[in-house]
Amino acid sequence: MKPDLFEAPDYYNLDDLLSEEHKLVRDAARQWVKRDISPIIEEYAQKAEFPKQIIEGLAEIGAFGPYIPEQYGGAGLDQISYGLIMQEIERGDSGVRSTASVQSSLVMYPIFAYGTEEQRKKYLPKLATGEWMGCFGLTEPNHGSNPSGMETKYKDMGDHYLLNGAKLWISNSPFADVAVVWAKNEEGRIHGLIVERGMEGFSTPETHNKWSLRASATGELIFDNVKVPKENLLPNKTGLGAPLGCLDSARYGIAWGAIGAAMDCYDTALRYAKERIQFGKPIAATQLQQKKLAEMITEITKAQLLAFRLGQLKNEGRATTAQISMAKRNNVDMAINIAREARQVLGGMGITGEYSIMRHMMNLESVITYEGTHDIHLLITGADITGHPAFK
Repeated sequence: MKPDLFEAPDYYNLDDLLSEEHKLVRDAARQWVKRDISPIIEEYAQKAEFPKQIIEGLAEIGAFGPYIPEQYGGAGLDQISYGLIMQEIERGDSGVRSTASVQSSLVMYPIFAYGTEEQRKKYLPKLATGEWMGCFGLTEPNHGSNPSGMETKYKDMGDHYLLNGAKLWISNSPFADVAVVWAKNEEGRIHGLIVERGMEGFSTPETHNKWSLRASATGELIFDNVKVPKENLLPNKTGLGAPLGCLDSARYGIAWGAIGAAMDCYDTALRYAKERIQFGKPIAATQLQQKKLAEMITEITKAQLLAFRLGQLKNEGRATTAQISMAKRNNVDMAINIAREARQVLGGMGITGEYSIMRHMMNLESVITYEGTHDIHLLITGADITGHPAFK
């Protein structure tokens, strides 16, 4: 087993902008990844299995609902701390970060923001410790980038709701205890419902044969006349803006997380280039490899500055959906390009599981598509700056 020798690049001394708490939170996550993720992740990715034993550790480093108030089991941290945790976890693996960001931004956040006090007290403490794991049901087989077209529906049956429909590409679904599901009522208005494992007619078949996010559990949500108690409706926000508000939080975390994947690829490529001797000298001494590495650190630094400023705006409650879209799109695109360049630095060794690069590259092919595709985020920026939506 190779030791994890990762050293985080900080070309513009961004550590100077972080508080002591930020650094403590980040360093705890970094050490956990080195100890509990790096030694096992290649094995689990190769066999396409989620390492469930890491759930307790994710909870211990505050990865589940870090910005949720302490009274509900969260850590009560700010948005920059949340971003730094996502960065460090995705440095280990995008699939592991997916597990954490789904739990935080797509399950705990809507229950906290849109739920009743009774729902907060019932679900959030157990989700914060990982005793319960959650998933988020928005995407459907026929509706990806156009979630407003969803076909999942529920009817008011007097003493309960009757839920029917299906969701696809759902992280955590195969083992989730709780699902926050978005469905239309009889008037066509979108509402959130909390569906629990064990409810009759609710099933979560797993999706197999993935080339990406192989260490993450992905599946479907199937609702066949599921009786949902009325107290499981999220009452405080309706319409498409409700699930999109959750996606804002998740996309923000991805903007940080992608930096972690890029940093790991860069650090691996830099270390290899210094050690690999060809034609009597390290390949790091050649112009083409220096060009690759210099461009990598430049793009990582730009992404770090973008994410940090966005974190400040999030802390102030001023970050817009369009600003979050820009950071998600830019930083994931940056990371996947760095993964591809880093793989070339390693030559043939770059495709093996002895190094993390190819796994990051495959994972990022999913990250660049989920939570809003690369192209859709471009159109969100376009609509924001021109005032003319081009979606229809």
